[in-house]
Amino acid sequence: MARRNRNSIRKERIIMLASSVFVLAALTVTGVYVRNNNKAERENYVLDFEAIEKNSTDTAENMMSAEELDTLFAEVGTDDLDYDPSFQEANSQHVENTGEERGLRTKLSQDEESDKEDEKEKADKEKEDKKTESAKKSEPAEKKEEAEEAGMFDETVDTAMSGDVQAEAISTTVQPDLDFKEEDGLVWPIVGDVLVNYSMDRTIYFPTLDQYKYNPAIVIAAAQGEKISAAADGRVTSVAYDPTIGNTVVMDLGNGYELTYGQLENITVSEGSFVSVGDGIGTVASPTKYYSIEGTNVYFKLTKDGVPVNPMSKLQ
Repeated sequence: MARRNRNSIRKERIIMLASSVFVLAALTVTGVYVRNNNKAERENYVLDFEAIEKNSTDTAENMMSAEELDTLFAEVGTDDLDYDPSFQEANSQHVENTGEERGLRTKLSQDEESDKEDEKEKADKEKEDKKTESAKKSEPAEKKEEAEEAGMFDETVDTAMSGDVQAEAISTTVQPDLDFKEEDGLVWPIVGDVLVNYSMDRTIYFPTLDQYKYNPAIVIAAAQGEKISAAADGRVTSVAYDPTIGNTVVMDLGNGYELTYGQLENITVSEGSFVSVGDGIGTVASPTKYYSIEGTNVYFKLTKDGVPVNPMSKLQ
């Protein structure tokens, strides 16, 4: 038992000794490596006095002599020794550059002035363009006012109505005087049979309403989509919607005469537009519920000073 313990202690001592030798060897290698690195760094820091001496000699040869410095300072002056005489200090009012420096400064000043002039011209041009554009925008309004004062019209305003109808204005610069006379005739706005005649002296039967009533106009048979033409020269005074006769156009013929067109769609005139005889004013629409049995038609009425006149007496 005692021999076994002595063997264990001997093994432990051997292991400790081996470990110590290994650590010492590692430290030795590390020290050698560090020393070599330090030696290399010290070699890099060694001064080359011969090179320094050579550079000093070259510098001394390139330096100006005392007489040359005195001559240079005499030309520059003792008052300007606080700064480089080749450049003028910022905000200085007592230093003037000479030769090329003065020429360069003059050229820079001229360039700056030229740039300022260009910017000013550009700004002036933009102002002139804005004035011209404003004048162009105001010119149509002024012309319109002049035309209205002279009794002329030039309107192109769309009129929105129920039934998805939108009127597009037909304008003219010069409009003739309206002078419809009693002996003047009308042309048919559309070719078709008369479904319901004019009757203001006695009542007449309306199939859809199933009743007798007076009729201040004539109802002309037509096909939906057919073009409706102006029966005479006139100026449009109204584009509106009437529940009974649908979309309507009222035209002033002059001397108190007016024409009313009903049951229209796709109207191409607007209030204030002058329309010549034969010009299109729209197309035939589907009939309103008050004329469903009569069928698709054009409502055509003539009045004199608001009093109905039989259109048949004027139609050619």
